[in-house]
Amino acid sequence: MGGMTSSEIREGGSRIGFQVEDISNHEVGELAKLGQTFPGAPMVGRYGVNLADVERVGVAAIRHALKVASVVIVDEVGPMELKSSQFVVAVEDVLASTKNFLGTLHKRASHPLTNSIRTNSNYQIIELTPANRNMIEPQVIAQFVC
Repeated sequence: MGGMTSSEIREGGSRIGFQVEDISNHEVGELAKLGQTFPGAPMVGRYGVNLADVERVGVAAIRHALKVASVVIVDEVGPMELKSSQFVVAVEDVLASTKNFLGTLHKRASHPLTNSIRTNSNYQIIELTPANRNMIEPQVIAQFVC
């Protein structure tokens, strides 16, 4: 298994940004930061997206997993990550491969990539809710255990 995750960065109980992490080597980069702009990078809401770290950590993690792992994990395919064309191509390459893909799609992400995943009958979509999120893990694990 290999790939990337995105998670919140909190300071004093408040969310100030997001980080991206390679789940194989635990390298971390800054995905986005509240109120900060990065050279040549877009904003998503109040967050400046750090495309350099998305690509240095996230895309590299996806590409590495595509080479060596049987399951490629991408958490998440969301509005911030989708600002990177390299990220989009890396995920498309995983989907075009024979590798198993475990990804999370941001519910409100509207992008050709997320739309194609949602409408492709080859993919099983499981909606996580506050009511089911603690019970869904065994179902997801069962999909990837041979």
